[in-house]
Amino acid sequence: MHFGKYIAATALAISTMVTAVTAEPLKIALAETPSDELAAFFVALDRAKANGLDYEWTAFADEELAIQAILSGQMDIGFGTPYAAMQRSKAPLRIIFQLSKLKFFPVAVEEYTDLKQLDGHPIMLHSRGGGTDSIANVIEERIGIKFGERSYVPGSSNRVVAMLAGQAEATILDLSNKNKIIAEADDRFNVLPMFDVDASDEALFANLDWIKENSEQVDILVSALLSVWQDMSADPTIISRETNPDGPIGQLPAEILGELDGFYTEAVAGGLYDPNGGGRKAAQADLEWYTAAGQLDGNPAELNIEDFWYLAPLDAAAK
Repeated sequence: MHFGKYIAATALAISTMVTAVTAEPLKIALAETPSDELAAFFVALDRAKANGLDYEWTAFADEELAIQAILSGQMDIGFGTPYAAMQRSKAPLRIIFQLSKLKFFPVAVEEYTDLKQLDGHPIMLHSRGGGTDSIANVIEERIGIKFGERSYVPGSSNRVVAMLAGQAEATILDLSNKNKIIAEADDRFNVLPMFDVDASDEALFANLDWIKENSEQVDILVSALLSVWQDMSADPTIISRETNPDGPIGQLPAEILGELDGFYTEAVAGGLYDPNGGGRKAAQADLEWYTAAGQLDGNPAELNIEDFWYLAPLDAAAK
């Protein structure tokens, strides 16, 4: 009986030791299901795993749900640009890496060749208060125009269908759907020249307290991301070559996998990804953009980037 107690105590001690040296898996909140646009991120996850990072991911239906999952502590790191939540929430949310820039494309019927010509004309956007609504606000401010009635059709691909059906004269599309509508009907539509934007479309963020408590995991992930973003900048085909055929991206339809090289080549050439992970330049651009878009209060020149970004992991990876 005493011997049995000894075995039980020893087993408990071993179990405790294992728990102490094995960190909990990093819980990642995606803001969408895996797609071609997430292929580079999953390549980075594979590199991080090879360096000892244990992780699991959950795809939420949208960015707002991913933000709530981080705020509640249900997940550790999330996708999004939660500037309004950062300013209004008591939780110290911080961005640690810019995944992609705001590269959206105004597309209009052939009679329009310049954004200024859309002054007073209706435009079709994704959602009220969403990313494309913000872009429309900043276009109005920068170009000095005022769009007419705004209608809302969620999903870039759905707005392509509406444009092809003649239900709208102008919209804002992401890269892949801009390519799709021009490939299908380039004689009917123009992509209007747009000013350069360094602000973040997608970024990785987490609670600052959690980041500091789990700095080793965070450093492994950020280093892997930076290595992929830099390799991709030099050779976009690295993404298709390193995509795990048994992983979530490898399970996508063959026609999507066949276009990975084309997608990333064009995305890199178009400046969608910053090979330096954004950092201070992106943080300042974000404050200016999201203030103009109405998602941040205050003067961007007086806001402190360290209230929104935690730069230590990126600085360490850059060394």
